[in-house]
Amino acid sequence: MLTPNVNLNGKTILVTGAAGFIGANLVIELLRTTEKVHIVGLDSINDYYDVSIKHWRLEEIEKLASQYPASQWTFIKGNIADKALVESCFTKYSFDVVVNLAAQAGVRYSIANPDAYLEANLIGFYNILQACRNHPVEHLVYASSSSVYGSNKKVPYSTDDKVDNPLSLYAATKKCNELLAHSYSKLYNIPSTGLRFFTVYGPAGRPDMAYFGFTNKLLKGENIQIFNFGNCKRDFTFVDDIVEGVKRVMQHAPEKQTGEDGLPVPPYRVYNIGNSNPENLLDFVDILQQELIAAGVLPEDYDFEAHKELVPMQLGDVPVTFADTTPLEEDFGFKPNTPLREGLRKFARWYKEFYKV
Repeated sequence: MLTPNVNLNGKTILVTGAAGFIGANLVIELLRTTEKVHIVGLDSINDYYDVSIKHWRLEEIEKLASQYPASQWTFIKGNIADKALVESCFTKYSFDVVVNLAAQAGVRYSIANPDAYLEANLIGFYNILQACRNHPVEHLVYASSSSVYGSNKKVPYSTDDKVDNPLSLYAATKKCNELLAHSYSKLYNIPSTGLRFFTVYGPAGRPDMAYFGFTNKLLKGENIQIFNFGNCKRDFTFVDDIVEGVKRVMQHAPEKQTGEDGLPVPPYRVYNIGNSNPENLLDFVDILQQELIAAGVLPEDYDFEAHKELVPMQLGDVPVTFADTTPLEEDFGFKPNTPLREGLRKFARWYKEFYKV
């Protein structure tokens, strides 16, 4: 177990992508568990998906922040690809810790809209790195993705594996993030940790994710497409587990050291955060339908078989994702463990309330 070397109490923390799924949940967790913290959230609130969900998340943060007057919450609407904005934020707030969760997400969307990925995931992340260089921080934590493993055949995926075979532009940009962070850690001694998230799900999640999209379509009586004829497995990871992992990692920055060449040994680490329990998509759909019925989102006599369509593998997708989380367990004493049924139950109940089904 690593000993924490970053005390989050009393610190100023930047969370980019703060209106996003993981970002909003992280802000809420930090407000609940950290004393006298000032959290600055930055988000462009783009319309990649329904912005009403993003506004709902921000409202939940505002409500919670009012209960913790000793702490402070500041929201800034803006894009990390705006270099002047990023620089001005770092100058004004002197961040101690930065968590970069802002990104253009989605594998399939990257095929049709590559520009969005280059802007947010490459230019935006470069701006964050430059700002951390110009305004030194205790720790930079950033989101990578399980998609970097690409066409790797070996499972479970280990952070020691080569990741040179991305299957989508999204995956390629996330691999680039890791390479950029490594070079900046080496050149400028910036402690940075990349986190490869595995298929995050939960209440108020992203509508482009399978469980959310399936629910929308089933409610409309439309067919749902199950890729690779149902022979896909995904390491579904509940958002609370992701947030707990991020919070623990934030509190230990990789140690600064000097190498034999007189240059810094990169204070740089990468971890997987996943449930380490891949679920077959057909089983996943079965559990989802049970929980949607139990929550009253769908009627008990709903004919699921009539709405299931087995289709070939989608371009850019992989047949299985499976996280080796051994380093996370060894260094932080934590392993995601929320059962899929429990997580989907919470999603179904949120969905019923949010959409007033």
